[in-house]
Amino acid sequence: MTSSASARLEPPAPARGPLVLLVEDETSIGSLLRGYLERDGYRLAWVRSGEEALLELGRRAPQLVVLDVGLPGMDGFEVCRRIRARSSVPIVMLTARDEEPDRVAGLELGADDYVTKPFSPRELAARIKAVLRRVDSGDPRDELTVGDVVLRKSAREVTVAGKPVGLTGKEFDLLAFLLEHPGIVFSREQLLDRVWGLAYPGGTRTVDVHVAQMRRKLARPDLVQTVRGAGYKAARN
Repeated sequence: MTSSASARLEPPAPARGPLVLLVEDETSIGSLLRGYLERDGYRLAWVRSGEEALLELGRRAPQLVVLDVGLPGMDGFEVCRRIRARSSVPIVMLTARDEEPDRVAGLELGADDYVTKPFSPRELAARIKAVLRRVDSGDPRDELTVGDVVLRKSAREVTVAGKPVGLTGKEFDLLAFLLEHPGIVFSREQLLDRVWGLAYPGGTRTVDVHVAQMRRKLARPDLVQTVRGAGYKAARN
């Protein structure tokens, strides 16, 4: 057989879309999501426990993690906490619970989005796409500075007085959006629409949680200001 014939018989190249790490112990849900997301062009690494997820995260560099809360052994909240201790990779959490305290707990641990079971694969795919679009969106102003706070969008890093500050993916996106529009007041509903990108089940409380976490980490309370009865704004330089 000639080399050209061999080349023609080679299998097609694998998909080169974003790598998603799926952490889901239910076979029926995992199989459904794998088929749907791979048809949408994503590459998928599927594990069934939190321990496996942390090992896989160390071996590979996924662009996003889909994380079930109700895992055997180490639950999704603990997995989220451990991921956030070492990575800012976006996390979309899956849960059978629809209580606000559970959603807020996940967000406070650093989740970027939350989908409640039962859900349609199309909804999850839309949320994944929205999160990745926010992470990958470009802007001519790559570096945003207010006082001694510097945000570099391409590197997805924030420093205060030259020292790095670890923000979650959604905290970073929220801060970047506000710094891009200094002095402009945005309502919580507007921030949900502009930063989260979809109607969000956590409601406006989600914004308050992220602002509080961001302020605590930055230790610059005047950087993002509360406008009573209106929303939030970033200080001008």
